[in-house]
Amino acid sequence: MKLLVTGGAGYIGSIVAQQLLTDGHEVVVLDSLARGHRAAVPDGARLIELDLLEADALRDAVAEGFDGALHFAAYALVAESVARPELYYRNNVVGSLNLLDALRSAGVQRLVFSSTCAVYGEPEVIPMDELTPTRPVNSYGASKLAVDGMISDECRAHGLGAVSLRYFNVAGASGCLGEDHEPETHLIPNVLRAAQGLQDAVKIFGTDYPTPDGTAVRDYIHVEDLARAHVLALDGARPSEHRIFNLGSGDGYSVREVIEAVRTVTGLDVPAVEAGRRPGDPPRLVAANGKIRAELGWAPTKSLTDMVGDAWRFAQQRPHGYAGAHAH
Repeated sequence: MKLLVTGGAGYIGSIVAQQLLTDGHEVVVLDSLARGHRAAVPDGARLIELDLLEADALRDAVAEGFDGALHFAAYALVAESVARPELYYRNNVVGSLNLLDALRSAGVQRLVFSSTCAVYGEPEVIPMDELTPTRPVNSYGASKLAVDGMISDECRAHGLGAVSLRYFNVAGASGCLGEDHEPETHLIPNVLRAAQGLQDAVKIFGTDYPTPDGTAVRDYIHVEDLARAHVLALDGARPSEHRIFNLGSGDGYSVREVIEAVRTVTGLDVPAVEAGRRPGDPPRLVAANGKIRAELGWAPTKSLTDMVGDAWRFAQQRPHGYAGAHAH
């Protein structure tokens, strides 16, 4: 198939694009490079440098014809979304609406959307399934929920077949492709930076949660397991239907457990500093993944040790991320 991957120069988009290429598909990456990296675009993928807010140019790019689209392009920093909600509604919501318009006018019938467990906010019941009430507590989660709503309406009105995957915490790397965000807000890369001496210490936000060791528990999923789910979702898109799946391992790991895993994998000390809770951080977020297991036949295959090990190899190869990497 010929597939469009928006945000394919980012962490998850690039690794999914690589998986699609490995499976024999033709891949066109569409990315503004505002937050992506030219060096992350996999060999064999064609790059169109374009912002989703450029509606006319986007329509022209999509008009060349595609068998499906996978939509990753979005801003995804929670704190920034609280401080600058307008940025998130414009980029994530208006950009996605422009993409839906372009797909419709080009007759593209299949879409896989990168959604998030942030649409649920602070749930009362754990583990969280797809029937968990959606009550986002920040503009990032609200913007993704708005796009899910637009996609549902598009499927009903215009026959699009779409799948939304609501990710939990994605981690790990795939060969020479991995995480490089500025600022980096994800726990595992930050713990690895502390292990490498690139930052003084890792902060543990909150040690008084009602969890076994007092630190917050999160569901981590290996980025390669995540990529495989996108391939299955593309096959599972059905005309006029919007299917929504939670995408997590179903296991929770505490902040202290993650730090301990890094110490074990790297053999290095990780200086850690305890700090107060961050507002809006629930004690525990874990996915119920029974629906995607049953309907798409997906199951996670990789452990926390795999995630840390792969992320550590990437961090050693590229201690300063993609900076200075050769552009394709």
